[in-house]
Amino acid sequence: MQLRNTSRQRNQELFDRFAPQYHGLLDRALAPSGEASQYFARRRVEWLQRELRALNFAPLSVLDYGCGTGGSVPFLKTILHPRRILGVDISSQSLHWARKGHQEEGVEFANCDHDFAPAEFHLAFSNGVFHHIAPAERLSALRYVYDSLVPGGIFALWENNPHNPATRYIMGQCELDQEAIPVTCKQAVKLLQSSGFEVLGRSSYFYFPRWLKWLRGLEPALSPLLLGAQYLVLARKPG
Repeated sequence: MQLRNTSRQRNQELFDRFAPQYHGLLDRALAPSGEASQYFARRRVEWLQRELRALNFAPLSVLDYGCGTGGSVPFLKTILHPRRILGVDISSQSLHWARKGHQEEGVEFANCDHDFAPAEFHLAFSNGVFHHIAPAERLSALRYVYDSLVPGGIFALWENNPHNPATRYIMGQCELDQEAIPVTCKQAVKLLQSSGFEVLGRSSYFYFPRWLKWLRGLEPALSPLLLGAQYLVLARKPG
């Protein structure tokens, strides 16, 4: 991530410190939903697959931007079936745990300073990363993603929805999010457009906790309301 030294250092130290217990912290914060972090990781990629199918888009390569300990990687691999996945992050300890836990063929991890060839990936994926990036540095972070994509490549930006009361409560309980600055869907769209992306669509997901899971079949219909616990913005690099 292209952050100022102070902002980058703060995030690097935070995620280095919590990397060994990352999933435990998330699971404790998510406990009111009745689901563990892996449930949300899988459902995000399944929802993304639905959106990509509607665009007749099947990525051959994926950049997982801000991959952390690699929690999304198994689902990106088994649901989207790319030939290659590269996870990048600023936290060396998170990358250590990612490499230890995910040794599948075609999966790699690298620091965000890693030099990859420009326009190398068909899809970039990001979940809950931009609320950790200082607002003044978000455009440069998006430039990193933009430059990584082939012309016509797609960026799937998942973020926590600050308009959802459950999201605000859970972020307030999570040690990782104490200094986070939430990003609204409207702000995300504006940032993407300012970075040169063409916004293809917006949707939201995760409306119901486990004890109301019998209502989850309504979520596709509710998605356009943009009131779910998380939202997804799909954007394309022109060309």
